[in-house]
Amino acid sequence: MTGDDPGPVEAINLTGTSPFLLTCEHAGRAVPQLLGDLGVDAAEMDRHIAYDIGAENLSRGLSALLDAPLIMQRYSRLVVDCNRPFEAKDCFPEISDGTVVPVNRSLSEGERRQRFDEIHQPFHQVVGTFLDQRKAAGKPAILISVHSFTPCLAGTDRPWLVGLLANRDRRFAEAFMTAFASANPGISIAHNEPYTVDDLSDYTVPVHGEARGIPHILLEIRNDQIAQPDGQVRWARLVADALTGAVALMNEKGN
Repeated sequence: MTGDDPGPVEAINLTGTSPFLLTCEHAGRAVPQLLGDLGVDAAEMDRHIAYDIGAENLSRGLSALLDAPLIMQRYSRLVVDCNRPFEAKDCFPEISDGTVVPVNRSLSEGERRQRFDEIHQPFHQVVGTFLDQRKAAGKPAILISVHSFTPCLAGTDRPWLVGLLANRDRRFAEAFMTAFASANPGISIAHNEPYTVDDLSDYTVPVHGEARGIPHILLEIRNDQIAQPDGQVRWARLVADALTGAVALMNEKGN
């Protein structure tokens, strides 16, 4: 990166009163100037392979509705995937949903490390510092990692509109599913679809949620639902209501 490149992190409403911390690891599509266009056609940068379509504006809407802090990542996941550990092959994807990323082929260890240190780690340092400060102040924290997914991947349709991902601690995911399904019986929601969470395929939940022992989920909304402003507004309200309902359910159970 050079001095003309944007910083990797955008932090919004860090003084918000909500217990929720929203993160959006795949919000942006920026590419460092030194990497050019990654060898990828410009039209490909509008696809889900480059960023999570609709996730940024959904996150902003949630932040406003909930008065929640929001931390977003500005660079494309094709540069470095900020929800992967360094060791993951797709932290620096050479191919994504059939699209080759030529600049990522044959990267040296040093080139990988530079991207990780300059883009990935600053984002997670901001997240970690915020959560550490919350803990030191004796304030609650609930981590919500906001993503979107494509309706069809590698020829396979994905019928769900909402996916709730959790691994070792599923309490908040189960509470959210109960609250959401009760309020929206006609909307398909599933646990650990269309992905699952583990230590190699994810970073935010294992490092900032599970390791700290705080309630958390990775939220996936199908991107055809939030690609346009009206859908983003609608889904921000649906999700905000379910998040609030999930907290109430957790409190009732004493979790």
